[in-house]
Amino acid sequence: MTLFNRRSVMAMTVAGLVSSRVKNVLAQETDGAVLSTDSSSTVAGRWTAARAKAWHTHQPWRVGPVYVTSTAVNQLEMWQAATFDPVTIDRELGWAKAIGMNTVRVFLHDALYAEDAEGLLRRMNQFLKIAASHNISTFFVLFDSCWRGLYVRGTQPAPLPGIHNSQWVQSPGAVALSSPSQYPRLKAYVQGVVSAFGNDPRVLFWDLWNEADNSGSNDPANKQALVAALLPQVYAWARAVKPSQPLTSCLWAGDWSTPSNFNAVQSVIMANNDINTFHNYGTVEVFSQAITWMKQYGRPVLCTEYMARNVGCLFDTTLPVAKKQNVAAINWGFVVGKTQTNLPWDSAQHPYVNASAYGGTSWQAVVMPSGATPVAPYAVQLPPIWQHEVLQADGTPYRAYEVQMIYDLAMGETGKG
Repeated sequence: MTLFNRRSVMAMTVAGLVSSRVKNVLAQETDGAVLSTDSSSTVAGRWTAARAKAWHTHQPWRVGPVYVTSTAVNQLEMWQAATFDPVTIDRELGWAKAIGMNTVRVFLHDALYAEDAEGLLRRMNQFLKIAASHNISTFFVLFDSCWRGLYVRGTQPAPLPGIHNSQWVQSPGAVALSSPSQYPRLKAYVQGVVSAFGNDPRVLFWDLWNEADNSGSNDPANKQALVAALLPQVYAWARAVKPSQPLTSCLWAGDWSTPSNFNAVQSVIMANNDINTFHNYGTVEVFSQAITWMKQYGRPVLCTEYMARNVGCLFDTTLPVAKKQNVAAINWGFVVGKTQTNLPWDSAQHPYVNASAYGGTSWQAVVMPSGATPVAPYAVQLPPIWQHEVLQADGTPYRAYEVQMIYDLAMGETGKG
């Protein structure tokens, strides 16, 4: 079925450029010996590999986006009562269904539960109802180590002009992570959310901590050690309420070819995961290597972030490999909006705006508390291609052939490219 016919010439050109690389990767097999993660089998309550595989066998091939409403600058604005936007959610998830997507990854934040637990759970239920009406499953992310370590509740700041994901915030954030006295509050959040939806078929699984060993602004100096100590507790808190869905956190950086390469946080993750998830923004060859590494650990493998056009991570090349290997493919971003993640990561070094957007002042005083030296003061010219996002604000595909490929592969057709 042809949903979109625009840019057909471009689709044919890209298909010719990437087809040989994709065919080479598709010809490779990734099955091999299963590596042990040492004490992993003894973690109380952890699913056996057999149970995880049985769960995965009953799943369709999962494809969809990391979803943030286009009207929200971060996860707080998406979920707070004053700015929760079910009309936009319904419209945008309708677009997702129309192009064959069947899954969304959605970030939460512990501050939302602390401020209004009942309201958050009510809005989550409303979101799940909307998603299910479009035959879309959801998995929630509870904590996140990326971007801003400090945040404010209530009205969220506007996007910083020309900067990728300029107001995204960490959860639990620098203050709570550094304060064991706040851990009971975090436990209440994990258990309150997971128990509320732990037997809900609309929830696919629980993504406990996004890129747990990543860093951001205002991080405590011992962040990695703090996370490595807290993360096992997060798994235990979630398991204590006995959800019917599996638990996971992702690997995102490094060489995962053997457990001896894991850092402390990665070791916790791989000893506790029911299913294994990873992020990859590399070329198709790098993506395929990541799958090979992850499959060695004998559990289902899902990719919960990928797709950055400007660095060569493309729908065109990645999706056929993910489909063949039965690895879920969750790309960052869906509808362009306030997160501005269509702009590249390097916009944090040189915003893609005219200097007048910052009143002619030094931008890093506004953006980077560390006062890091920018690569260039400003980049007046917009980048030639979007890094992330699939659709423009009115629902029009950014690249029609990408949308056609998503649809074809999700519906069992061959796709393009």
